[in-house]
Amino acid sequence: MSISASDISEGTVLTGSQFSEPMRVIGNPTGGDCFVLVNLVGTRTSTFRGGVTLTKQDLGSIQIERKETMFTGKPRLFKLGLEALRISLAQEYDPYFGLSISRVDPLPHQLDAVYNHLLKSARCRFLLADDAGAGKTIMSGLLLKELKLRGLADRVLIICPANLAFQWQREMADRFQEQFHVLRGGDLRVQYGVNEWNKHPQIITSMDLAKRDEILPSVRQADDWDLVIVDEAHRMSARDSEHKSERYRLGELMRDKTAHFLLLTATPHKGDPANFSLFLQLLDQEAYADVKSIHDAMERREAACYLRRTKEVMLNFPKPQADGSWKAVKLFKKRIPHTVAFCLEGDEMDLYKAVTQYVQRQSARAAEAGDDRRARAVGFIMAMYQRRMASSTHSLKQSLLRRQKALKHLLETASQLGDIPMPDLPTEEEWEEMDDAEREARERELERATLAKRKPDLEQELKEIAELITQAQRVGDGDHEIKLSRLKSQLTKEGFFADRNQRLLLFTEYKDTLDYLVEKLKKWGLTVGQIHGGMKPGSRDEEGSRLFAERSFWDLKTQVLVATEAAGEGINLQCCNYLFNYDIPWNPNRLEQRMGRIHRYGQTKDCLIFNFFAENTVEGRVLQKLLEKLQAIRDALDEDSVFNVVGEVLPANQIERLLRDFYAGKLSADDIEARLEVDVREEDFRKICKSALEGLAKKNLNLPMLVERRALAQERRIVPETVARFFDASAKEVGLPLTPIKGVERAFTVGKLPTVLYGQTRAKDWKLPQLARAYGRICFDRSTLETDVRLEWVTPGHALFEAVRRLVWEQTQPQLRQGAVFYELEREQPALLELFLAGVADGTGIVLHRRLFLVETNGDGTRRLRDSSYLLDLIVPDKQPPLLPPVAGEDARTQAFLFEKALQPFLAEVASEREHELDLIERSVRTCFEELIAKRDAVLAKHLMVQEQGDPSAVGLAELEAQKLQDLQRRRDLRLSELARQRALSLQGVERIGLALVLPHPERHTLPNANLKSDPVTEKKAVAAVIAYEQARGCRIEDVQSQDLGFDLRSLHPVTGELRLIEVKGIGAATGTIFLSPNEKRVAEDRRDLYWLYIVTHCDTEPYLEEPLKDPARFPWHEVKKVEHYRLEVNAMTQPIQVKEDSPPYGGGK
Repeated sequence: MSISASDISEGTVLTGSQFSEPMRVIGNPTGGDCFVLVNLVGTRTSTFRGGVTLTKQDLGSIQIERKETMFTGKPRLFKLGLEALRISLAQEYDPYFGLSISRVDPLPHQLDAVYNHLLKSARCRFLLADDAGAGKTIMSGLLLKELKLRGLADRVLIICPANLAFQWQREMADRFQEQFHVLRGGDLRVQYGVNEWNKHPQIITSMDLAKRDEILPSVRQADDWDLVIVDEAHRMSARDSEHKSERYRLGELMRDKTAHFLLLTATPHKGDPANFSLFLQLLDQEAYADVKSIHDAMERREAACYLRRTKEVMLNFPKPQADGSWKAVKLFKKRIPHTVAFCLEGDEMDLYKAVTQYVQRQSARAAEAGDDRRARAVGFIMAMYQRRMASSTHSLKQSLLRRQKALKHLLETASQLGDIPMPDLPTEEEWEEMDDAEREARERELERATLAKRKPDLEQELKEIAELITQAQRVGDGDHEIKLSRLKSQLTKEGFFADRNQRLLLFTEYKDTLDYLVEKLKKWGLTVGQIHGGMKPGSRDEEGSRLFAERSFWDLKTQVLVATEAAGEGINLQCCNYLFNYDIPWNPNRLEQRMGRIHRYGQTKDCLIFNFFAENTVEGRVLQKLLEKLQAIRDALDEDSVFNVVGEVLPANQIERLLRDFYAGKLSADDIEARLEVDVREEDFRKICKSALEGLAKKNLNLPMLVERRALAQERRIVPETVARFFDASAKEVGLPLTPIKGVERAFTVGKLPTVLYGQTRAKDWKLPQLARAYGRICFDRSTLETDVRLEWVTPGHALFEAVRRLVWEQTQPQLRQGAVFYELEREQPALLELFLAGVADGTGIVLHRRLFLVETNGDGTRRLRDSSYLLDLIVPDKQPPLLPPVAGEDARTQAFLFEKALQPFLAEVASEREHELDLIERSVRTCFEELIAKRDAVLAKHLMVQEQGDPSAVGLAELEAQKLQDLQRRRDLRLSELARQRALSLQGVERIGLALVLPHPERHTLPNANLKSDPVTEKKAVAAVIAYEQARGCRIEDVQSQDLGFDLRSLHPVTGELRLIEVKGIGAATGTIFLSPNEKRVAEDRRDLYWLYIVTHCDTEPYLEEPLKDPARFPWHEVKKVEHYRLEVNAMTQPIQVKEDSPPYGGGK
């Protein structure tokens, strides 16, 4: 049966092939008999469609769902549906919602970055440039989590150096429950027509893989991303606009293929504003296309897309000190370097001289051969032998044995030595991207490189190698190597043999040296673990894996961890404060990476770094000189960041190049030291560390503001009790079997999933992973998760939780629309409660916020706003009341009240939130384009002048410049228009989604129910006494009795950040009975670490405040079942019951 336009009114639900889901009409339709103009909102997804025209033909295929009878909804399902909706909007009420469902312990600067900067923009395009060790991975994960919870991120790409891919994958999984696929070159070589970038919604890949010519087209053809994160983003910088690197071009492509773009680096610039401007254009091509906008930002000391904090300003939240005061302490301990110098003697010195002579002869021949692949390989291998000699005699010997074997094979099999193909020598970038296992494998390939073209020459070289091996065997036998002896004596001096609880991280460049050290250390009676590139990541329980070795070190099952550069990045070992560099990498950046394993947040002691040098070798002298200069510059500038930016002053391979020139006879040892004096200068480091650009770095944090926001977030956070209670009730409703696990709080085993749940994952707006075929043991509490690795943590955002929540919301919407009836004890007149959902969108169509508003209309026509949680506190009747009083539905007065008291302030709040950020961007855009247009205008004027002088060649040039000028003006106008649309905010999708009738409880005047009602005079005296007490403690007090929050007062200590949610109970006499409402009891149970009960006795005479009680939910409250309240005798609270001290609200992984 077809419908007509007159059948459609506000609240009508329409279904039909035109819609992907049932659509509810909001507002009053307009039009006539031929068509009707309506605003619609989806009943499942809340998708808004404004100004939809429905013709007569359209109406013929549309059906109207049955209109609901008023107040016939089931109150229990009404509450469950409301809870499902509130949880979906949790980020609106919990300012740090992502933290509630992540395993992180955020620091002040991390909260500031994510919630005061990154999330302030509708499109996050940001350079996060905090000092190393600040936890940029955690900040990235929080951003990802918050964007996903807002429905803004589905496809996510993380681009990082190859050796950090595993760390990113592990951190995202462990801390944020986000599963990423690591895309490697092998995956892309077997695509078979399928674009691998589209196969997985969340991918981690290497920067140098994605930039390759053969890979980049598939990156370009892939679907756009919602969020792209680039780690070590300074590698994408370009020298100038005419010399853009492949990495920079990859960055440009990512800028254009993603909505949200986050660049991470600890070294964002080289002190050059022009270079920095080009780098920032990866984020915003218009705002930073001219260097004047950078200078403007420096003068104002603020930039819209750039945030940098140094270690000096990074503090922890205030903690109690021994003297009783509270103090915010710095996060990072001192880093104290020591030199362990020794001299080679006897056979060791003879071996060093013999190796050096061999290397110098071969290097000189390689230099004479010129730019030949074979010569380059030999030069590289010779330098490697010197490094291995500096590492350990054992490492040198093993490498010589491999070379001897390879050259013998050539001698026996090759007919023409000069024709033997040589592998390509990796570029510097490629070498830095390899892990140590890949580097050693490539070294072994290159060890067969020789300059010998005749067999006699090769035989002569084999003879030299045999002699070196003999010498090395003579030195390496036993424990007499001087460096090894110094290691043992240093271990003794530092107390490692006496104190087996003291940990040591021991680094070496080579796996051969690692094997040698592990054997010796075990022989000395120490427990030893190892990490090297040949080990797979594995798991904490998989013996022989990196994670197992790391966990064993943390658990003190091993006292010494010997590691190659495989542990130089991506492993956090702040449990240890000793680091021995058994050999010194020639790339000083690697030294900083090593130190970063222990010198990071969570380290409780000063870090002691011991560097081993042979001071009578050329290599030892050079490296010792370098580190002494770096330390002197660090002391002069008082900046640890000197070590972070060494790569910007000294190229990664500079030391190796100098030493290879020494081996080739081009430089002397004195020449190298002189070069270091020129290359490593304090002014170069000062230019970067103290440049004007560093003025953009925030010098301090607004710690009091962060302390207050953190405290309020603790109050509003979604707690495990809420999640578990909702999920348990919802599971029963959708037919999902749950069986509680004995002895484990809020944990269940999950039965077979009902088929109807899988339907949720087929919805167009489903952006989560698909539901698993089965779930085993689940829990809702992070602390429970730590006790049983078999448990799966289910939270909002988890696929199982969201499928259940969405299905419950879908099934309970009719209950909210029909309306339900509730009782309230402290009410004498009925009232109508109307629940509204409203959004705020900008001119680009992006919905920025959605919130719930509850309007109460009393019988006399007065109205008030209430928190939507008030509905959860109402009493469910045993049965439907027989007669309902007449109530007025939504009318113009209610709409006017809603607009004035709720919607207008809501709109103003969002506008204020966006204004500052958009002002900064617009100022940068205008400054930039003014400068660019002025420059282009001057060039055009010059060409026009030449043209007027009669030069015909100037005509074409003038036309070209005029076109470029018009293009700049067009780009400016487009960008300013976009910013204007982002400022243009409007209300969207305002609709009434539910209503309830609340009646006075029919038994409110009968005993003992009459006692449940508080006496206003007594309560007023009690509250006044508590306020005076809290003010005396120096706290800021807020009276929230009218806000339906489940407590009366909010008390915040401005220094310590301690927040107390205080429920006040007044008693006229010395003792008596007190009662908690369901809402008060629920909040008390959910906020145990914050909830306090203050009982004031003798209110009839002289009010007396009893000892304040934390966590009153621990007491044995007796349920008054018929009216859903809880009572307890005051004297029962004197019983010695253990206070339950919950873990910190955001406690967990560091």
